[in-house]
Amino acid sequence: MTAFENRRAITARELPLLVHTPVARVAWWHGQAVDRPQFLGHVRHLAQSLPASRYVINLCEDRYLFLVTFAAIISRRQTNLLPPSRTAGDLQAVANAYPDSYRVDDAHVAEKLSATHRASRVPLIPADHTAAIVFTSGSTERSRPHPKLWGNLVSGTRLAQQRFGFGLEPGATVVATVPAQHMYGLETSILAPLLTGISVHSSRPFFPADLLGVLQDVPEPRILITTPVHLRACVAAIDHWPRLNQIISATAPLARSLAIQAERVMAAPVLEIYGCTETGSLASRHTANGDLWEVYPSLCIDAEGRLQGSHLPEPVALNDVIERLDGNRFRLLGRHQDLVNMAGKRASLIDLNRRLLEIPGVEDGVFLVPSEDSDPSGRLAALVVAPGLSTAQIVTALAEQIDPVFLPRPLRKVARLPRNETGKLPRQALLDLLHRPAATQDGP
Repeated sequence: MTAFENRRAITARELPLLVHTPVARVAWWHGQAVDRPQFLGHVRHLAQSLPASRYVINLCEDRYLFLVTFAAIISRRQTNLLPPSRTAGDLQAVANAYPDSYRVDDAHVAEKLSATHRASRVPLIPADHTAAIVFTSGSTERSRPHPKLWGNLVSGTRLAQQRFGFGLEPGATVVATVPAQHMYGLETSILAPLLTGISVHSSRPFFPADLLGVLQDVPEPRILITTPVHLRACVAAIDHWPRLNQIISATAPLARSLAIQAERVMAAPVLEIYGCTETGSLASRHTANGDLWEVYPSLCIDAEGRLQGSHLPEPVALNDVIERLDGNRFRLLGRHQDLVNMAGKRASLIDLNRRLLEIPGVEDGVFLVPSEDSDPSGRLAALVVAPGLSTAQIVTALAEQIDPVFLPRPLRKVARLPRNETGKLPRQALLDLLHRPAATQDGP
């Protein structure tokens, strides 16, 4: 079957909302297991109460309520709108772009759910239905919408299932520190429970102690979905963790040194996902074992650096610069926007950030190009969280690792970086912090 014929087959049928598995549990909510009939009952009852509209801005933060709402919306043939953030400006922009929409949040949904709501029928969703519109994070440019067909989401989740073994061990539970509205969180903590048979915990723990408590509350096997920022905080704060089957990280490059440290402290393999909003997840690596990525089964990267797959409407040009070893393996060199050329020398901001974060005493940090020009004539800048170090000490440590032309001027210490819910750093927020008066910066 050709890719075109496969896409026609996908869009010509209906696909179930929920897979049948030997384990009836779908989620953990309010300390109790939610079984399959209760979940389907919640979905049916909520769907019946939704206003007639084409789009719904799904703002639920409780992951189980988001799961129910996501499912109810598509069972009504409506579309989830997943904003890039919860700021008033982003929410208003989404509402303006989709006037036939309304908002739902935790309070709106929770009051409609009851333990008496039970059902057995699994809704069938047309594969060509636009289940969600996901927005890019805006970390490098203006946020853009990307429609996601139900059939494509199902196919992409199946590929991730093959790579990570979701559902192979009955009763596995996902605990995630990332929001469900982000493509990474949507795939791993919403679609995977619907389509692979694993369950999900309703919380989104932020602090290491909170995450520890949640993991202790759910039985084995456990899967942690997180980010490099959260992983770094966890291994620094707590040296003994409940047994984990695997840890999955995404949203930013994971330093090999951190992956090795996390595997030692948390006693579980740390696997890393590579993907983007346009395609979803597409490759993975065991970071402690090396820097090569391997694309998912049935996907390939062509000679022009485009991702091809039977569930993609057309080849997708990747935003990153890659070193393609063959159709299935590649090395990530950085985003096109991350490559800088100064005094005839080239460097990747990803690599510079990695070296900065490996300096003992640096808790967080980032290099940035103050100019919009990708080939700046001025110097790079850096924002660093390092309470016990002076700026001179940080610069001296960097000078031992990188060419002097890339040393940041200025390098400013700050109390914290303006990371969003997924750990990413919106460029404008970084520039605002960089240009704040020196008197408001943290430390010498």
